[in-house]
Amino acid sequence: MRKQVQTLLLLLFLPLLSMAQTKVNASEVIAKMNRGEAVRYKNVEIVGDLDMTKLDNMKLVEGGEDKYSTRKYVSTVTAPLSFVNCTFTGDVLAYFNPDNVEQLRVNLKKKTSEVYNTNFEKEVLFESCTFKQKAAFKYSEFEGDVSFMSSRFAEEANFKYAEFDRSVNFSNVRFGGEANFKYVEFPERASFAGATYKGEANYKYTKFARSANFEKALFDGTANFKYTKVAGNFNIKGASFRGGNDFKYTELNDQKVTLASLQSMNR
Repeated sequence: MRKQVQTLLLLLFLPLLSMAQTKVNASEVIAKMNRGEAVRYKNVEIVGDLDMTKLDNMKLVEGGEDKYSTRKYVSTVTAPLSFVNCTFTGDVLAYFNPDNVEQLRVNLKKKTSEVYNTNFEKEVLFESCTFKQKAAFKYSEFEGDVSFMSSRFAEEANFKYAEFDRSVNFSNVRFGGEANFKYVEFPERASFAGATYKGEANYKYTKFARSANFEKALFDGTANFKYTKVAGNFNIKGASFRGGNDFKYTELNDQKVTLASLQSMNR
């Protein structure tokens, strides 16, 4: 009888054990990138900052001619990345500028001297993941498919100036801070269907070459689509705009549109 009870308890606890996330040091992930190995993790907690800006293949691509010029360094992730149901406890960085605001306040004459970026040659998947700290992909170039489907960003998700060569999927993503996609160009399909924006949704000057899908998205913060250009279909069916919005100079197929006109089209 006692053995049966122990067996029953073990069976009851097995699902809980399978749900628990194994801890993996961020340094282990970086080591795989440096070896050019495919990075695939599921149900793990990545501990520490995942700083991809200073890989072994980092190159100086711009500047350095004199002490006053900004030096731009680029690292390249050459193999696919796949994180499913993972938690990132530290910063996730594909962009880093060491000259922060506090330093600039101390010395107003100081100019930015170094910028570090990361590019991705293969697919990049962060699906159902949680980012507890900063996530910076500013200026990153993505050559493969990109998916952050159903992920959660506690702070700003910075994709400003990022370049996407193929389709992107940000459907059902929860943006806790600003969702910064300013100046981004999407040459293929881009989905933000079901996304939730607690902070500003910044798509100012963004270009969608093959439709933009914001169906059932929830905008609690400002929906900034000023100067945004969309070709094809601008789907906001069922989207909720609870915060402010800016659709000044927004264009759909080279024609000026407003939020009201878009809502009328999507009824």
